[in-house]
Amino acid sequence: MFDASVLLVEDDADVARAVLGVLERAGIRVVHASTLAQARTLMDEAQLVVLDRRLPDGDGLTLVRELRAHQNPCGVLVLTGVDGVEDRVEGLRAGADDYLAKPFHGAELLARVQALGRRTQGHAPPTCVADLRYEPSRGQFFRAEDELVLTAQEHRLLRYLLANAGRVVPREELLEEVWHIHHDPGTNVVEVYIRYLRRKVDVPYDPPLIHTVRGHGYVLEERTSP
Repeated sequence: MFDASVLLVEDDADVARAVLGVLERAGIRVVHASTLAQARTLMDEAQLVVLDRRLPDGDGLTLVRELRAHQNPCGVLVLTGVDGVEDRVEGLRAGADDYLAKPFHGAELLARVQALGRRTQGHAPPTCVADLRYEPSRGQFFRAEDELVLTAQEHRLLRYLLANAGRVVPREELLEEVWHIHHDPGTNVVEVYIRYLRRKVDVPYDPPLIHTVRGHGYVLEERTSP
């Protein structure tokens, strides 16, 4: 059974409608972005990405390289008119799992997406740490069976920490990946939102799960008492 959400990154309205039709008729959940910037804000909702290369704000391979640089294992299918041999090689070397040229046949697109979904099912990001769990189908967090009421930014931050559970995430990485701020040493937005999250995720419950690693960053994990 196909159980993954697909992020479609395509700025051509006609192509987007065609892809959405093929996938949604097969019962596949799809979210749509028309730019790289918009796609970055929707990545938390997807386990697979279908993307064009020619986008208004850059080459779709930029997003692929970003995902792989941060060890994001989501499946990527490049669907594009840029389909020379060198272009396909470049896409696969950038980290794409598959490459399909436009114009495409709907049955082939669906088969490739389903095959990619099967290959990546075992590499889905974690959905729980201790009694904190995320339900992708509902887009909701729970702790000790209580639903956590989060703002959109708190939700994105917690999803990123959960996707990297057990790994210390540097503050600079959070700025880039959650807020898309590439250099602003003066901002304290990360610290502010970590504090907001702790009030909702940790303060009412035990044990605390969001930890500060001084001089390095933050980690979401369950720690045993010494």
